[in-house]
Amino acid sequence: MKRYFSMLVLSASFTLSATAFAQDRDHDRQSQRYEDKAHKDYHEWNDREDQAYRHYLQEHHKKYHNFSKASKREQNDYWKWRHSHPDEDHR
Repeated sequence: MKRYFSMLVLSASFTLSATAFAQDRDHDRQSQRYEDKAHKDYHEWNDREDQAYRHYLQEHHKKYHNFSKASKREQNDYWKWRHSHPDEDHR
């Protein structure tokens, strides 16, 4: 019985470790950094930036697609738009 309990505890710890690793990996993917060469700065991609990007697409009558899959021209157009549309709390 002790052996089975030990195996259960060991299995649970491996499962929790794998879950934590997967969450960290997803978090890293969400917090990607992009260079804006025209404005000579970097932008951290987070929930706020994603919301602004969705607003940009809506304003330009475009369907949503991942920013990372957008062409360089579209990314540059977005950064230009973004600099002229700062977040409310940064004004």
